[in-house]
Amino acid sequence: MINEEEIKKVSELARIKLSEEEVKEFAKDLQEIFENFEKIDEVDTANIEIMLHPIEIKNIFREDEPVESEGEKDLLSNTINKEKGFFKGPKIL
Repeated sequence: MINEEEIKKVSELARIKLSEEEVKEFAKDLQEIFENFEKIDEVDTANIEIMLHPIEIKNIFREDEPVESEGEKDLLSNTINKEKGFFKGPKIL
């Protein structure tokens, strides 16, 4: 059972200042959460397969296949930042 003293201790460790009203509210809320977990614990899961994801994960990647690359003119046609057949970027130093 969660009590107000435990809430005060945790808030002190977390360096969170709580009013008395907030302490009472958190104690009530956390107690409800723990009661819900107790209900979940009552469910028989002995014959249930473990599920790591809610949906099946498939490999969506395609195989690497070599293809002809586009020519230099086509690659550089969409930029104004080019020089001597290369992309031109800002100076680093």
